Amino acid sequence: MLISNIRDDIAGRFRGLNEWVRVGSHVGSPPADIDEKLTTALTRYYADSTESIVRRVARFHLEFESIHPYVDGNGRIGRVLVNYLLIREGYVPINIAFVDRAKYYDAFSEYHKAQHTETMEEIVFRSLTNSYHKRLAYMEGKSIISLNAFAKKHGLSHPNLINKAKRQTIEAFLDHGEWKIGEG
Repeated sequence: MLISNIRDDIAGRFRGLNEWVRVGSHVGSPPADIDEKLTTALTRYYADSTESIVRRVARFHLEFESIHPYVDGNGRIGRVLVNYLLIREGYVPINIAFVDRAKYYDAFSEYHKAQHTETMEEIVFRSLTNSYHKRLAYMEGKSIISLNAFAKKHGLSHPNLINKAKRQTIEAFLDHGEWKIGEG
């Protein structure tokens, strides 16, 4: 469904035996290994439900994108799967924003080199926190204003608030690339 009407010839199926994909310097798993590797990734995800949801989702996302089971649309499908897994376990969906695209790609480099998941965990955690801050502000009926307007209104330093927002020490959230906050 996610790539129908774009590439109907490949929509809804894994790569065939002669279909290889490359993303930067990374080559997706051999087509013959896709089923087994996806089964392993899902088994690992569900194997330890006591492990942090952030770690499990981050690792699954890295594994899925490394396998790259489709000819096209892997990123889109991978992000939908992340949200499916989060929602299924009672969390809110997230938007893995490309605010820091370099950091997102660094997460894959770290994973491919040494199986490290920490950078992707940070991305997932910050996305999850951002999603909660945004939802809570709207659910509580707060007035949503830009962080810049909030700084001016309260005589605060905008750069200082941005720094706090990035560290998530205030309940600000990114919305369409702009930092906002609920007040009232």
